Formats: sequence, structure tokens, C-alpha cells
Amino acid sequence: MRHKFLATLAATLTLALHPLVARASDAQLELWDGQRAMSRIADLLRFTPRAIDTPGHDEAIDYIKAEMGKTSADVVTTQRWTFTDSSGKPHAMTNIIARFQPANPHRIIVATHYDSIVRAYRDSKNPDGPMPGANNSASGVAVLLETARVLTLLPKPATGIDMIFFDGEEGPKALGAGDPEWMAIGSPYFVAHLHDYYPAQKPEKAVVFDMVCDKDLHLQPEPSSLAGALPEVKKFWTAGMAIAPKAFSTRSTSYPISDDHTALNGAGIPSFLVIDFEYEPYFNTTQDTIDKCSADSLQAVGRTLLQYLYLR
Repeated sequence: MRHKFLATLAATLTLALHPLVARASDAQLELWDGQRAMSRIADLLRFTPRAIDTPGHDEAIDYIKAEMGKTSADVVTTQRWTFTDSSGKPHAMTNIIARFQPANPHRIIVATHYDSIVRAYRDSKNPDGPMPGANNSASGVAVLLETARVLTLLPKPATGIDMIFFDGEEGPKALGAGDPEWMAIGSPYFVAHLHDYYPAQKPEKAVVFDMVCDKDLHLQPEPSSLAGALPEVKKFWTAGMAIAPKAFSTRSTSYPISDDHTALNGAGIPSFLVIDFEYEPYFNTTQDTIDKCSADSLQAVGRTLLQYLYLR
């Protein structure tokens, strides 16, 4: 995961907050329900493991498509291809893309990854056991699905939204940080085929969610996000601190994190990551289970996203 290659920075950055002008009445934050989001995590855990090349991976695809089909998304489609790893092994890959107001030229990408690691390599007692991934992968999916449900109940935002569920974020070995040669698969492929979805102009911005249900949620701006999308980070964190001040900090992490926002930033789309990477001792173990998650944490993130989507 973003995890993968972390380089320590010499100093911690401080984020100056951004003045907000929002259509608060349109957002109706109270509609975003953390308990509903928790139920999404419970649903996804039934498919463990959801790593590439597993039956659970295909079940997760079907589940996400079905749930998005119940929303006001105008188009729910898949981007399918075969990825061949360095050993020559092929992997069937699928990005899921749900588009709201596809004719709107002003667009934002809201993304997460749905694949999980294939085994709990960091578990001292059972490193070959399943890694449920309640926080590491299911939490981001839950945020997008609940947000899509609420958007169906509200007036349309001024910006068209593309919700993307990326495949292969945990790399070709499906081991995330456990693979020293880790590389994301789904987001770079999407970027390489950006013109298929945006023939006239690129999205104006993107936000990526990963590991956001921890009971002790502590969200800090990430350095590569600050470098690539500083104004958007300021807007999001300002909204977050107003909604859930205990969950948001203005001091950045001391290291950059590679995730699906990395490829999007590289394509010239200002993109930022929302993540609480401090998840010990459960990170990538058999203990990444739903009891480690909090409906309040999900609600803090989800309501902040909803507010952000309605900012003028």
C-alpha cells in the first residue's frame, strides 16, 4: 500500500486552513450514516480474501457494481484488462467506474481501492492466515458507497463526480507493503487510458480514501498530496476540522505515502490522499477486523467528503 516506499522528511509541515464558502443546506450532512457504512464493511468481509486472482475478488466486484446500481449514478461501468507481472503470470484486473452527471465538464474523481492483500504476512502467529481488511480496503469502499447513497437523496453538486474503485493497489503479489517490489496496478492503468473517459479535458481534482475507519482516527495531510493539491487539501481539512476536530490534524505526516493518488498526480490531476496510516498492531494481520472500526470515524470522513463535494 501507500505504505510501500516511505521516505522520511526532515521536517513536519503545518497546514494553514482555507476559508470555506459552502452550500451547507444542500449537503445535509446528517444523512450520511456511519452505521450504514459499517454494514458495508461487514458485507465485504464475507468475501475475504478480496485479493486479485481469488473468488472473493470477483464477488467484491459484483457487490460494488450492484450497490452502485442502486444509486443515482448515471453510468456504472468496468475497465477490464490483463496485467502480466515480472514472472510472466497474467492477472485479470478490473477498475469499477461510476459516473454522476457525465456530461458535466467540471469533474472530480473520488476513489479508493477494493482489493485486499492475500495473506496476513505481518501476523506473528498466523502469517499465512487471511487478512480481513476491514480497515485496509473495505473502509474506503464503505465511504464511497455510503456517499453515493446520500448523493442520490440530494440536489446535484455543481461538479460531476466519478467514483473509481481501483483494482490492484496491493500490487501484483497482493502483499502491499510486504512486497519490496510493490507497484500499484489499477490507478496507473486508468491514467494511461485517461482519454477514454476524458477526451476533452482532465478532471479538475481527485481525492483518494484508504484506511479510514480506525477507532482512534488521526488524519494528517500527506506531503505528496500537499505538493500536488495544496488548495484542495486545505479545503478538505478545513471542512473536516469543523465537522470532527478530534479526527483531523493540520500537521502533516513526516513521510510521503504512495497510493492511488500518486498516479493521478503524475497525470497532472491535483490529487490528495486521506489516510490514517498508523494502525498498529493490526496492520496487515488477521486482526484487521470490523471490531477495530468505528462508525463515528467513518461518519467523520464521509460527512467531510460530502461537505467538500458541495463547496463552491
